[in-house]
Amino acid sequence: MVVDAGSLAVGFDELAVLKLLALEGGHRGEIKVSGSDLAADLEVSTQTASRRLQALEDADCINREQAGDGQFIEVTETGIGLLKAEYEDYRAIFEAKGTLELHGEITTGMGEGRHYVTLPGYKIQFEERLGYDPYPGTLNVSLTAKSKRERSILASLEGIDITKWEDEERTYGAATCYPATVEAVEGPIFDGAHVIVPDRTHHETDELEIIGPERIRDELGLLDGDEVSVHVESA
Repeated sequence: MVVDAGSLAVGFDELAVLKLLALEGGHRGEIKVSGSDLAADLEVSTQTASRRLQALEDADCINREQAGDGQFIEVTETGIGLLKAEYEDYRAIFEAKGTLELHGEITTGMGEGRHYVTLPGYKIQFEERLGYDPYPGTLNVSLTAKSKRERSILASLEGIDITKWEDEERTYGAATCYPATVEAVEGPIFDGAHVIVPDRTHHETDELEIIGPERIRDELGLLDGDEVSVHVESA
């Protein structure tokens, strides 16, 4: 993950330095830091440690002042904000109770869902394992930045396996379905849907695909750009 801090990017390596500084108390005030000690703690060269500190300073994540035998460093509000974002992500992972709430906007998909959900090898499994024959198409939701990060938590939920199958021409990939409820901003709710996550997909990870027994767009009166909440549960 790369996090924008101002107009600059802070990556995993810089976040590791930021966390170490905070663990030493740098988020509460100035701490004295030795470049060689920091490099040893990070198991990198002194030059690499120095470059990471410079990147954090350029991104306004730390303030620092050189001293004769080291430097005084303080984590800024910007830096604390990045650490809090990391903290919230880990909370979402380890404190998940079998549910997940994602937010985004309705968007038009590439039309592949209409084709695939009608294929016989999938239709049979949907009917047997989900309890319905899906409407021929998917509801596509473009996730917010926060929900895009949290989307990975889906893997920690218990899903319904849709196994791969083949016909005379090709093999079709497996997928996992998760029970879901779609809620429009104005209040209408569609229950009994499923988020479907193909093993192989052309969509980026910021897009969520949802199937249901009816056309969810029509049931909720949704148009492209409308905001929705998707409540996902373990199967």
